[in-house]
Amino acid sequence: MKRPILIHPDPRLKKVCEPLPDLSDDLRTLADDMLETMYDAPGIGLAAPQVGVLQRLIVLDCVKGEDETPRPLIMFNPEITARSDDLNTYEEGCLSIPDQYAEVTRPAEVSVKWIDRNGNEQTEDFNGLWATCVQHEIDHLNGKLFIDYLGAMRRQMITRKMQKLKREKARL
Repeated sequence: MKRPILIHPDPRLKKVCEPLPDLSDDLRTLADDMLETMYDAPGIGLAAPQVGVLQRLIVLDCVKGEDETPRPLIMFNPEITARSDDLNTYEEGCLSIPDQYAEVTRPAEVSVKWIDRNGNEQTEDFNGLWATCVQHEIDHLNGKLFIDYLGAMRRQMITRKMQKLKREKARL
């Protein structure tokens, strides 16, 4: 089931999510709903706070080619365990900040551990777009948005655009 995506500024997007004590069928359903919502948007990542659920859960799939096999990842309690000194800059966007993009510099490679949908601990090293995406989504779990990496003027400009967008949507 597709879920509505919160638009910045919404106070829930700035909250730090508590770790999940254990998995439930409801959480697995939420993860499936989030994947459906992310693919429909379309996006390459989505964090539970973006659908109004303050839980440490993210989904991502950075496979973009039509002829490539999708690789959906569901991560409960994801945690970055190591970061490279090398940096990468990507133009990032966010489903909670539609049609706004900015270059953000992050570590080029990260190691992440998480719990999969079956309750098993997983670890993987990510680089390129995958590294950027997983860091962006984990930021959401910590109440941080990609615009928080920008200068104050640019951040305020984007926030005003989002406030205007929300007012326009409310009129419809």
